[in-house]
Amino acid sequence: MGSITEEEQLIQMVRDFIESESAPQNPPEPFPLINNHRQPAYIDSLQEIIWRATDSEVEILEKILMYVTNLGSLREPINLKKWIVLRLKMDGHEASLCRTSWVSILGLAKGDYEFVDVMIMRNGENGVSSSEPTRLIIDMDFRSQFEVARPTTSYKRLVDSLPQIFVGSEEKLKNVVSLLCSAAKQSLKESGLHIPPWRKASYMLTKWFSENCKKVSISPNME
Repeated sequence: MGSITEEEQLIQMVRDFIESESAPQNPPEPFPLINNHRQPAYIDSLQEIIWRATDSEVEILEKILMYVTNLGSLREPINLKKWIVLRLKMDGHEASLCRTSWVSILGLAKGDYEFVDVMIMRNGENGVSSSEPTRLIIDMDFRSQFEVARPTTSYKRLVDSLPQIFVGSEEKLKNVVSLLCSAAKQSLKESGLHIPPWRKASYMLTKWFSENCKKVSISPNME
């Protein structure tokens, strides 16, 4: 996601997502609704995971949607993820740009990934903040991470039901990735395709949970 062209494509994709979510016939929702009467078990499980959103998750997502909606007032090209971090920090949140990398895993070449995280302090008894903050992971291009070749109708429906922008805890992310990778395995088998190593949960989770994770300091003079 380093080039301006890629960032502009991502910004436009997020804008399209916001416009579709705010269409007059459907009231804006922080997460996609699933209304079909009969869905595979994967859809039901995914809906349960995604909709189990905390107040903090909804608050952060709503702020991000507002930030991106207001991008039209910016004149210069931006790095979207850096800009989201900066805006969250300006609103008083402990936000960071995270860069994960791995030399080799499952016999594959080295890789890297970028996402945003926010540390949220939890309120304990009598409104006193807990000493253990909750880490929320923000992925601005979440849905595309699960695309596979020749998807079955059921798997395509499952991926389409994912939020474009993911905001959730580490546990929620792990549950979603595990479910999607299991469904992807079934889809590929039904399509007569081999399951590539990079579609296995162990590899997918490395994007967000690699031991080599660097938090990048973001300032107003970002590149």
